[in-house]
Amino acid sequence: MSETNSAAEAAAPHRYTAAMAADIEARWQDFWDAHGTYEAPNPTGDLADNPELAAKPKKFIMDMFPYPSGAGLHVGHPLGYIATDVFARHQRMTGHNVLHTLGFDAFGLPAEQYAVQTGTHPRASTEANMENMKSQLRRLGLGHDKRRSFATIEADYYKWTQWIFLQIFNSWYDTEADRARPIADLVTQFENGERPTPDGRDWSALSAVERAEVLGQYRLAYASDAPVNWSPGLGTVLANEEVTADGRSERGNFPVFKAKLRQWNMRITAYADRLLNDLDGLDWPEAIKLQQRNWIGRSEGARVDFPVDGAGDITVFTTRQDTLFGATYMVLAPEHDLVERIIPAAWPEGTHPVWTGGHASPAEAVTAYRKQAAAKSDVERQAEAKDKTGVFSGAYATNPVSGEKVPVFIADYVLMGYGTGAIMAVPAHDARDFAFARAFELPMRCVVEPSDDRGTDPSTWDDAFASYEAKLVNSASDEISLDGLGVVEAKAKITAWLQAKGLGEGTVNFRLRDWLFSRQRYWGEPFPIVYDEDGIAHSLPESMLPLELPEVDDYSPRTFDPDDADTQPETPLSRNADWVNVTLDLGDGPKKYRRETNTMPNWAGSCWYELRYLDPNNDQQLVDPAIEQYWMGPREGLPTGGVDLYVGGAEHAVLHLLYARFWSKVLHDLGYISSAEPFHKLYNQGMIQAFVYRDSRGIAVPAAEVEERDGAFYHQDEKVSRVLGKMGKSLKNAVTPDEICAEYGADTLRLYEMAMGPLDVSRPWDTRAVVGQYRLLQRLWRNIVDEETGEVTVVDTEPGEDTLRALHKAIDGVGQDMAGMRFNTAIAKVTELNNHLTKVGGPLSRSVAERLVLLVAPLAPHIAEELWRRLGHNDSVVHQDFPVADPAYVVDETVTCVVQVKGKVKARLEISPSITDEELEALALADPAVVAALDGAGIRKVIVRAPKLVNIVPA
Repeated sequence: MSETNSAAEAAAPHRYTAAMAADIEARWQDFWDAHGTYEAPNPTGDLADNPELAAKPKKFIMDMFPYPSGAGLHVGHPLGYIATDVFARHQRMTGHNVLHTLGFDAFGLPAEQYAVQTGTHPRASTEANMENMKSQLRRLGLGHDKRRSFATIEADYYKWTQWIFLQIFNSWYDTEADRARPIADLVTQFENGERPTPDGRDWSALSAVERAEVLGQYRLAYASDAPVNWSPGLGTVLANEEVTADGRSERGNFPVFKAKLRQWNMRITAYADRLLNDLDGLDWPEAIKLQQRNWIGRSEGARVDFPVDGAGDITVFTTRQDTLFGATYMVLAPEHDLVERIIPAAWPEGTHPVWTGGHASPAEAVTAYRKQAAAKSDVERQAEAKDKTGVFSGAYATNPVSGEKVPVFIADYVLMGYGTGAIMAVPAHDARDFAFARAFELPMRCVVEPSDDRGTDPSTWDDAFASYEAKLVNSASDEISLDGLGVVEAKAKITAWLQAKGLGEGTVNFRLRDWLFSRQRYWGEPFPIVYDEDGIAHSLPESMLPLELPEVDDYSPRTFDPDDADTQPETPLSRNADWVNVTLDLGDGPKKYRRETNTMPNWAGSCWYELRYLDPNNDQQLVDPAIEQYWMGPREGLPTGGVDLYVGGAEHAVLHLLYARFWSKVLHDLGYISSAEPFHKLYNQGMIQAFVYRDSRGIAVPAAEVEERDGAFYHQDEKVSRVLGKMGKSLKNAVTPDEICAEYGADTLRLYEMAMGPLDVSRPWDTRAVVGQYRLLQRLWRNIVDEETGEVTVVDTEPGEDTLRALHKAIDGVGQDMAGMRFNTAIAKVTELNNHLTKVGGPLSRSVAERLVLLVAPLAPHIAEELWRRLGHNDSVVHQDFPVADPAYVVDETVTCVVQVKGKVKARLEISPSITDEELEALALADPAVVAALDGAGIRKVIVRAPKLVNIVPA
């Protein structure tokens, strides 16, 4: 410590310093914990029996589930947590019963990867990370109801995750009722003949295996053999949403391949329309709604069947059914189930050499091509600039409108993830089909008349012609003609014809695919499913939940050569034979079963955690209905219910938010909850960024060691580049909240993060600027506490009018800003008021000091508690009423009114803001300058816009 600082502290021993802040903050954090200051009461029984609680409006405020990283927090992480804390504190002070807490999303791949590297059990590292994060968060003074906190890895939590899975497994979507129903209702329909079985036999005639297969086609959770995203480098499969745009794993950046494996899926597609439609009632950023709408991808068109001799039909979905007469070939995705069924033994006579790819037989050609396609990402397969590749299957299909035989190709530009995995190719009017047809010398037929001068012979065109405005041509047969019709008319006519002929029907398609719900990992929730000797899946009874993770010798998934697509997953649980093979009595006597050895994805626990916050210790039911109704039920302004405010990053626009909405809708349909949506209002906070410094090799160097010299940046005398980017350990630019708290105190950190700019905008971190908020707190302290004696200096006298106006304007502005989450401008108004009080000088009036402390309390709660106590109050500042502005002092005492004659300013009047039009007109006409300007002329018109303008038009 320098001599100057020592002298200053000796002269002002009660000055607000980092050491004093640390003492104040630790004491009040202990006080809050000991007194349960932030514990939110739940309604007990009928709210009428609890009038005090019933009279309060409720507010449920949530942050997105944090994952307890081993790196701990940097200053960018708490931005949203501090914001929700400030908002929650303000809501408490304005009379709300506030529920605000925080748990941990603790299952996940990072802990498992760390376990593989170090041999540390995932639970041990995860719990250690949670303890560190809890310590860091506590230091920030966050007002969480800690009784409600939990982690998803706790067995009494994931018991209910497993229970919800079973409700989904034992449900189906009734399209007529437009909701989920118990699978038992469906069985009853099959038993009484109300619903026919797929092959028409009586339900009683089906074997147990056949019944299970039929029900599997309806269940909302089902296992199937289907194309999946297989990442050998991770040893697991991934959902579509976990694969990056360049076809690699979001976690670890490993290659991802297409493979066919038996996996669990969630039938989220059954809810596609409701997930889309209910977005309209949510108070979410439009950008997030748009991302969900695009991901769901609703499009209207027609399903059309193209018969293939001896192999059934190839069904396509198209939004341009009007161009059917222009379909000159078909394409199946390499993964399509029909591929193997339609392949003939040999190439048909006259097959074009370009179509065969140089292979001796269709089977050889298709096998080679499928292997080639599996090594490409979906993005690579659909890239517009790439050369079109494919191979002829050897089969022909029949165009249902023309009767023409068209060749069926296998090509990777068609994906199984959209439509039916098959297309009718109309090369004259689709750019991708046009390029493919040119590459494989396929015919093209113009059926939509071009609006330019290219003519109707596609062989002379440079590209396809696509239009919704043109007329149909070359589109007639003996049974139907579309010639001369517009696109809309033609689509309606051909759709009706297809339906009448049994060749297709109008339908709606979605880009959304069913949610892949299996992971070949150890660190996740075990499925509460067992298989009997026939391979039939059975759900465990609730009495056997939770099904806990067993201990295993090797809890790492088996990984493979990342570039080897031909490997198969091996799960850690499958290596524990004693756990996998069990004898259970599921109601019909003891039998041998085999447990499911996949685990649930890390998204499972975060699909419903808002409900556990409501009733965290309930071991009898998911959530007490009365409690759920109170906190999340529908009400005026919240038609589908949900959390009042949900704050988190925009990066969760699809995965977490879409999955959680799906689970909520299922639980709502089944009658377990009243809210059909989990989160009513969503707010995306911005990101705190930091400068990244890189040396000549492009390697990040420690930001703290970089010096600025003459506008350039140096690290150990080497010039380095600087760009603004993310903050993180790997970029060597992370600043921890612990560092800032140690140097300035938690309240200063809170103020700085809230003052940096609008909450929803990204902003750069600047440690040097933190001191500005530190000085604000020092001035606040100095205005109330004598730095030499530590005595409170307020007096019981009334303040002057200027101070009253400054105070009430601040109260009015800060209150509005707090409610609107404009915390940066709220801090600016507090600063302005505090500066005014400093400038006025002298001891503060007690009434002003107390209201100043109350204004600051949501933002800097520790110093507010300390000052509130020193001002003589024994109760916590947390539940005090937020100050209310006196309107008489908020409105300016006078305003300036401009008086114009013939459009020119002739006078300025200082008048009351509440003056009437009539009063203002009389004052203006009586003003000497106006009288002189009129010079006796009559008045044709007087335009009054009180209190700012009078415009006089002479006769």
